[in-house]
Amino acid sequence: MSETTIDQAAAPGTSAEPASAPPVVEFRTSPERYRHFTVEYDGDVATVKLAVDEQGGLVPGYELKMNSYDLGVDIELYDVVQRMRFEHPEVKAVVMTGGLERMFCAGANIRMLAASPHSWKVNFCKFTNETRNGIEDATASSGQKWIAALNGTAAGGGYELALACDDIVLVDDNSSTVSLPEVPLLGVLPGTGGLTRVVDKRHVRKDRADLFATKSEGYRGSTAVEWGLIDATIPRGAWDEEISKRAHAAAAESTRGGQAGEGVELPELERTMDGDVISYSHVAATLDRAGRRVDITVSAPTEAPPADAEAARAQGVDYYPLALARELDDLILHLRTNELQLGTWVLRTSGDQELVLAHDAKLDEWSEHWFVNEVVHYLKRTLKRLDVTSRSLIAVIEPGSAFVGTLLELALAADRQYMLEGVYEDVDPDATPATIRLTDVNDGRYPMGNGLTRLESRFFGREQDLETARAAKGTDLDATAADAAGLVTTALDDIDFEDELRIVLEERAALSPDALTGMEANHRFVGPETMETKIFGRLTAWQNWIFIRPNASGPEGALRRYGSGQKGEYNLERV
Repeated sequence: MSETTIDQAAAPGTSAEPASAPPVVEFRTSPERYRHFTVEYDGDVATVKLAVDEQGGLVPGYELKMNSYDLGVDIELYDVVQRMRFEHPEVKAVVMTGGLERMFCAGANIRMLAASPHSWKVNFCKFTNETRNGIEDATASSGQKWIAALNGTAAGGGYELALACDDIVLVDDNSSTVSLPEVPLLGVLPGTGGLTRVVDKRHVRKDRADLFATKSEGYRGSTAVEWGLIDATIPRGAWDEEISKRAHAAAAESTRGGQAGEGVELPELERTMDGDVISYSHVAATLDRAGRRVDITVSAPTEAPPADAEAARAQGVDYYPLALARELDDLILHLRTNELQLGTWVLRTSGDQELVLAHDAKLDEWSEHWFVNEVVHYLKRTLKRLDVTSRSLIAVIEPGSAFVGTLLELALAADRQYMLEGVYEDVDPDATPATIRLTDVNDGRYPMGNGLTRLESRFFGREQDLETARAAKGTDLDATAADAAGLVTTALDDIDFEDELRIVLEERAALSPDALTGMEANHRFVGPETMETKIFGRLTAWQNWIFIRPNASGPEGALRRYGSGQKGEYNLERV
C-alpha cells in the first residue's frame, strides 16, 4: 500500500470525517469489542490469549498474519492490563499465551511498518513501550505476576512482549524459538525494549546478546534457558498441567490485595468533542490550530473525599483521583496521536486547592487499600506518559489556579512555568493572587522514569537548591516566593505577563519541532539512567533515526523489501 494509506484511510476503531481527513485513532475500547484477545478468569489466575484477527488491522492495506500486531492490537492489550488491575483485584497471576498453533506472536506487522509514515511508526512504538511498562508495573506495584506461556515461536515484538513478563516458558517441541530478527532481516532494531530488557532485565551476557540479536532464527530449548533468554521449557504433553502449576505457585506468592467481587468496573470514558474543544468531567482542552497549540485546563475536585477507602472504591470511576487519571490519560493519547501539528501544550489548573490537598491526604492514609494503591499508580503512569510526550509543555499559574500537591506535578512536568504576580488589574482587581504549594506528594509519590521525582529532577546536582525548595513544603507561595524557591521559570506582573506569554508561545511555534523534541527529552530526564529511560531515550532515538534511513525504509531498504525475495541494498558507510 502507499505511504498515504494510514494517513487517509478510515478503519475500525477510527473515524474519518470528512472523508479526506486523517483517521482519528480511538483508544477507548472494552472486552465486547475485542477482536484479538480473549480473557478467562479462574479464581486468582487469569489467562490472556492472543489470537489476532488477520483482517482486523486498524487501517486497511495489510493482514495481521501469524499473530502479528499493529496499534489496534496494542490498544486492546492496554485495556486488558487496565481492567486486570481495577476490575479483578482477585487476580494475582496472569498467563499470556498464543491462540494459534505453534505460534505465540510474530511481532509487529512488517507490512504495516513498511507502509506507515514516520510519525505513525514513532507513536506506535511509544504506546507499545508504555503498555509493556504497564505490565511490569502491575508486578512491581501491585504484586500481579505475569507469565509468558510461549506455546510456539515468539519473534521480534512477540518476544519483546514476553520480555515484559516476569516468567517466560517456551514449549519444547524441537521447532519453537525465541528471536529478535530485526537487525538481520529488517535493518531496524527490536525497538519496544528488546535490546534493553535482554541485557538489563534478564542479564544476558553482552556477547551472547550480540549473537542472539543477529541470528534471525533465534534459539530454543536448553540454549535459551542457559543464556537466560527464557526461564524454562516444557514438553507439549505436559504443557497445560505445568503452566497451571506455575501460575498457581505465582499467585500463592503474590502480595496483591483485593478479593473477588470488589473490583471497580471501567465503563467507557465520557468525552465530548465539539469542534476544537474536547471536554471531560475534570479536564478540558481547546485546540488553537492557528497558534499550533492546545490550552489544557485541569479542574480540582468539587467535593471532599469520601469517608474511607471502601467508600472511595464504591464511587468507582467517579472517585476524583481515578477520574482525573482516566481523563488525562485519554487526552494525552488522543492529542499526541491525532493532533501532530499542535506542538505546544499550555497547562492550567483551576478550583479549590484545599480539596486537592484533602484528596491527596486520603490517598496517603488509605495507601494500603488495593483500590487506592491502583489509583495512585495509575496517576503515576499517566504523569510518566506526559513526561515522554514529544510536545512543549508550558504551565501558566494565575489567580484561581490549583497547582498544589498532585496537580502541581503538572507544572513540575512542564518545560517552563510562568506565574503572574498579583492579579489581572483590568479584569478582576479583587481576585486572590495565585499561589502554589509543594507537599510530600511532590517528593516521592510519583517518580519519573529515571527513578527521581520531578522535584529532584528539577534541582538535579543542586542539593542546596533542592533543600531550599523542600523547606517551603506546606507553605502557600506567591509568585515572588515561588520564584525565590526556584519553582517557577518567570514571575511577572500583569503589565508584562500576557505579552511575555504570547511572545513565548509564538517563538515556540516557530522553532523546529524535531529540534524541540530532542532538546526537551534531554532536559527532562536528568541524572541516573534506568531501563525505562534507556528504552524511551537511547533505544527510541536510534530506532527513530534508523526508521528514516534508506537502508531500512528506502525503496531498496530491508524493511521495504521484506517478503519480496530480495535482500535489502545497503549503503555500507558507517554514519
